[in-house]
Amino acid sequence: MQSGEKKEKEQRRSPFTLNIGIILFGAILVYIIICIFIYATTTHISTCQVTAGPLARNQTYTAIAVRSETLITANNEGYVNYYALEGRKVRKAGAVYSLSQTPPKTTGETKLSEESLNGVRSLVAQFANSFDPAHFNDVYAFKYALSGSILNYAGLEGGSSTAMLSGQGTVYQSPENGVIVYSEDGYENVTEQSVTSADFDRSSYQYRNLKTAEKVTAGAPVYKLIDNDTWSILIQLTSSQASRLEGRESIKVKFLKDDSSMNGELKLLTKSDGIYAMITFSSGMIRFVTERFLDIELVTNSETGLKIPVSSVVSKDFYLISKKFAVNVENSSDIGFLKRVTDKDGNTSTEFINATIYESDEEYYYVDTQEFADGDVLLMENSNQTFTVKDIAQLEGVYCVNKGYAVFRKIEIIDQNEEYCIVATGTSYGLSLYDNIVLDSNTVQEDEILF
Repeated sequence: MQSGEKKEKEQRRSPFTLNIGIILFGAILVYIIICIFIYATTTHISTCQVTAGPLARNQTYTAIAVRSETLITANNEGYVNYYALEGRKVRKAGAVYSLSQTPPKTTGETKLSEESLNGVRSLVAQFANSFDPAHFNDVYAFKYALSGSILNYAGLEGGSSTAMLSGQGTVYQSPENGVIVYSEDGYENVTEQSVTSADFDRSSYQYRNLKTAEKVTAGAPVYKLIDNDTWSILIQLTSSQASRLEGRESIKVKFLKDDSSMNGELKLLTKSDGIYAMITFSSGMIRFVTERFLDIELVTNSETGLKIPVSSVVSKDFYLISKKFAVNVENSSDIGFLKRVTDKDGNTSTEFINATIYESDEEYYYVDTQEFADGDVLLMENSNQTFTVKDIAQLEGVYCVNKGYAVFRKIEIIDQNEEYCIVATGTSYGLSLYDNIVLDSNTVQEDEILF
């Protein structure tokens, strides 16, 4: 009988039993749902860090080097033997090469010294660092240049220009002082008048090393002489690029190959097939004497400072208070004002307000509006003159959130584009490097707690 009642009670027992585990799980679930709801409905404040630098990267260009170049041709047919080192200056009447009627005979192997090997390694390293796969044709030009340099090093160490080759013949001298180059590329006569857009097509560029030919014919080029240190570069410009350079007479150029910079005279050229710029230098030619195309950067963005997004900038109202009513705090650099105060019984007195000065000009101080109210009357020290607080002016700034709440910081914009501003450093109540600021000033209010 009792067993039957027990079974009946077990059948009537509820399948759901409330216990502490279920209560805790339910509380955690409700908490998670509330957090998700708050996150989804709350405006998210994005911040960014103040950095330093120019407003934007300067634009880069491919330039054509233009020099005073003369191709020197062989007077007769013969086997050529060079004496002068490429890229070095040679004096007038200095020996450059010789021609002989019989082929030179090899004198055996010549091993380069460690110093010469370091020179070869340096050439390879420079090319590797500046190589651009988009300009693969440069590999062939470098191959011939490297071959000529190795021959030059070997010749110098052999006691003559030909440690590998020997032979006698007629020695030919340089007609002028200048720099020797053992190559030609068809650009020797390019000038500001003759340049066209087709000249900038590097895919069709052909470079020929003159030292790879042992035998030359009469009238064939044997070397190139550059007799002037003044040289120029030519670049193509779009109309917008040209407008930004309009009115300039000089410009700073950074050469990307070695990160060196030089100032040059700027001249804009308008032709039927486009706009060009010619930049002329009075030095530095010998550094790039064997190169025709140079990757450069025109340094036009010279303004530097603290860099902030335009979206961070906000304008804030300030009271303009005459400097005549300022009171200097004793033993301090602080400035305050004497405000007239009237109690509920109509009695008047003065209250000293130690004000925060954000900015000043010749006549007024810019004072935070939280420290005064519209219509407040200020008293001049030791005088009956009064000043009514009412005039307002705006200053630009950003909201700094280093301490977890929005604090206005004044800025002085020195340069600006559509996305970023460059602001001055060292301003009173201004920004410092690595400060955290609100990315969008419209999403917060001053003194709002954010974290």
